[in-house]
Amino acid sequence: MSLQRTTLLAITMALGAQLLPASAFADTAERITAAAAAVDELASTPDKSIPADLLKKAECIIVVPSMKSGALVVGGKYGRGFASCRAAGGWSAPAGMRVEGGSVGLQIGGTETELVMLVMNKAGVNRLLSTKFTLGGEAKVAAGPVGRSTTAQTDAAMTAEILSWSKAKGVFAGVALDGATLRQDDDANKDLYGKEMANKEILSGTVKAPAMAKPFLTSIAKF
Repeated sequence: MSLQRTTLLAITMALGAQLLPASAFADTAERITAAAAAVDELASTPDKSIPADLLKKAECIIVVPSMKSGALVVGGKYGRGFASCRAAGGWSAPAGMRVEGGSVGLQIGGTETELVMLVMNKAGVNRLLSTKFTLGGEAKVAAGPVGRSTTAQTDAAMTAEILSWSKAKGVFAGVALDGATLRQDDDANKDLYGKEMANKEILSGTVKAPAMAKPFLTSIAKF
């Protein structure tokens, strides 16, 4: 390889290394804005989305604005989103989440869906605070009901640690997520807070939310 070509390759690699962090940061900012928009849509279509009483009772919410099929993970599903839990002063700062595998979107024929999960009790919160867990394995999960209220709750909805829904083509539906793995998104947390932080710390309610998280927190504050 000529000296000129070697030098050009070195410069290209150096520039790429400088651009990658900025690109990743922009991706995180775009994703949390999309998560806020997904939550706003929940509030605007109460008859066709997650029941309001469940949203008010939930201990935590997880929003994945784009869950895609065909990714190179077990089960062919992959998505990145954010979680927030109720704390003394309101909702906690958001923590990055990755969702992999499971049967997301198959029930309503979507190849790319939004995903919303509600953590309904302390047992579910404890799962969420762990580094990684499997829905339907360590955590009891059920497809959530759709409508304005849940006056006729099913046993599954009443005993599940986590309820889940997906939306594709404008339609919300309860979705079975057995086998899907949830874990903290270390890269997103670093983008949000400028350093490595664990979800257990972020979701405690003691961490100050970054400016880019304001739209997301404003949206979930409605519940």
